[in-house]
Amino acid sequence: MKRLKLGMVGGGQGAFIGGVHRMAAALDGQWDFVAGALSSNPERAKASGEELGLAGERIYTSYEEMAKAEAARPDGIDAVAIVTPNHMHAGPAIAFLNAGIHVICDKPLASTMEEAEAMAKAVRDSGKLFILTHNYSGYPLMRQAREMVARGDLGKIRVVQVEYPQDWLTEAVSNKQADWRTDPQRSGAGGCVGDIGTHAFHLASYVTGLQTESLSADVSTFVTGRQVDDNIHVLLRFSGGARGMLWASQVAPGHENGLRLRIYGEKASLEWAQAEPNQMHYAVFGHPVQRLTRGGAGATAAASRVTRIPAGHPEGYLEAFATLYREAASLIRHADHGVPLPDGVETPGLEDGLNGMKFIAACLASSAKDAAWIAF
Repeated sequence: MKRLKLGMVGGGQGAFIGGVHRMAAALDGQWDFVAGALSSNPERAKASGEELGLAGERIYTSYEEMAKAEAARPDGIDAVAIVTPNHMHAGPAIAFLNAGIHVICDKPLASTMEEAEAMAKAVRDSGKLFILTHNYSGYPLMRQAREMVARGDLGKIRVVQVEYPQDWLTEAVSNKQADWRTDPQRSGAGGCVGDIGTHAFHLASYVTGLQTESLSADVSTFVTGRQVDDNIHVLLRFSGGARGMLWASQVAPGHENGLRLRIYGEKASLEWAQAEPNQMHYAVFGHPVQRLTRGGAGATAAASRVTRIPAGHPEGYLEAFATLYREAASLIRHADHGVPLPDGVETPGLEDGLNGMKFIAACLASSAKDAAWIAF
């Protein structure tokens, strides 16, 4: 099949996540990066596009110009990746959807619920695909955990614990990545809760399939002068009676990127850490703990579908991201050309984004009421 054509809004010089998206899109040979409005600064946008080898006529200085021009080209982009700060998700997404172009967007969905609802309306009105890059759902062992939970290997789920501690904002710091994340005008009202809390919440929901009924949150800001939260503790009540605990922090010294998920059922448990993504512990009550490996003995079909190399050769963050781009290509070919979908395409989308926004809003509302229980 011909490669699909990818455009990008944001992700220019000095950006972190734009490069990750470009590498992930290229990994499986499904996409060519051909167009971009890579910065809101026209000079930086042009310099970034030139550095990345884009044709001059496809280096744009505004997303509005890009959406209009690419929609009019016979060889226009098949999808746009939006990798801007949160407050700049809605405008580009709506513009490209209205232009008839599929959207791949970084999380969280938007900076406000009003923006999120406007994006949802644009998705429904346009009939185009909206893919949200909750990349941790792309890890093979998270696909395996999801399959094991669904087929009942753990029995009825009783307890879910998820944590995502980081330490990089333990002190006041100023750089491109920190500045927008700690500015409520760009990040939205939630800081840590929106940046990494939504990742933890999505992963727990994605793997277990449980629906959140209510939550109680204690949202804190420890660094003096910071305008958004940097630590959250959340209790969760799930459908079916399961209970959960979620901790996310960006002021936890010693934790670089400590995402960890534990799931306890009536028969067995699973434990996985993103720092060691190629192994997962599986404990059946009354039996020795098993160490499951990515691609190793006992790998399920769901994990095997997104495993690229033999067991013992590490796969990690970029490969997980690439899985979402490979699945996005399959979804677009299916939507636009009727190509059958491969088995096991389980890519996060609009509803995941809306649930993330509800999570942020509920956490902030609960904390404002002294950790009162809030219906989700």
